[in-house]
Amino acid sequence: MTLKRHTASPSRVGDDVLLDAARECVLDQGVRRTTLTDVARRAAVSRMTLYRRFPDVRSLLAALMTREFGQLLTRTNRSAGGPHARARLVAGAVAGVRAIVADPLMRTVLDRDGELVLPYVVQRLGSTQHIAEQFLLSQLVAGHDEGSVRVADPATQARALLLVVQSFVLSHGPATADVDAEELLGELAHLLDASLRPEPR
Repeated sequence: MTLKRHTASPSRVGDDVLLDAARECVLDQGVRRTTLTDVARRAAVSRMTLYRRFPDVRSLLAALMTREFGQLLTRTNRSAGGPHARARLVAGAVAGVRAIVADPLMRTVLDRDGELVLPYVVQRLGSTQHIAEQFLLSQLVAGHDEGSVRVADPATQARALLLVVQSFVLSHGPATADVDAEELLGELAHLLDASLRPEPR
């Protein structure tokens, strides 16, 4: 008689299970102290199951950030309302900043391991930034068509707006040390609206 050992296939473990475990580990101990072994233990899977999906902590964190902030931005962008595209863009951008800076995961990363986001500022754009940029781009194009947004190259406008908006996220802590956070977001709304308002003929 042959005894067959049954093991769970790695494909049967959803990414969300692994990412949820990674989120809990990061919230508990920060990014630098989180290991794949910690995540595998918390997810109740073998280390090999996790390694097959994510070869290192950096790739796991990138996937986690993309999921968390991608979903958050999608929700806030969908809920952004207004009489025209410029108003929707401003409302969505401000709501996105407000939601991200209040998110426990982002606060943990910036407070404990802020240098880990530096590559996405000085080297390359990440998936979450591209999600935000696509929302900005879609509203810019709509605004050009309807006349509510100053006409310029939409890709360049979207990139410029992304740089402005992300600075309000990354610098939120020191920026609000002696300035009211809601008043600062009000200024962001004014900056965005004023920069996009069509020039009088």
